[in-house]
Amino acid sequence: MKLINNYINYVELKANDLHKIKSFYSGVFNWKFTDYGPDYTAFSESGIAGGFEKTATPVVKGALIVLYHEDLNLIQHKIIGSGGRITKEIFSFPGGQRFHFEDPSGNELAIWSEN
Repeated sequence: MKLINNYINYVELKANDLHKIKSFYSGVFNWKFTDYGPDYTAFSESGIAGGFEKTATPVVKGALIVLYHEDLNLIQHKIIGSGGRITKEIFSFPGGQRFHFEDPSGNELAIWSEN
């Protein structure tokens, strides 16, 4: 899949039990999973790429929409200049970097880059 700036690229969900969530989605929808350590599993064959992050807290804001942008610093400055708020500074993960932000209504999203 070609990566395009500003397009929704990934959906991240929370789960209290990764084994149970994988069993549910693979059994019901035939999704495939790839584990990235004990606290994260990515899914495929679902129509959009995504993953589940293990959490011990109750799931309140279930989905995290993840957009792609090749220049995280540039897009971060545009978000701040347009009234958004950075909630998690740029951090590295296997495969790239990302940060989280809230839009003016309080919706949390993330933006990632492979750079």
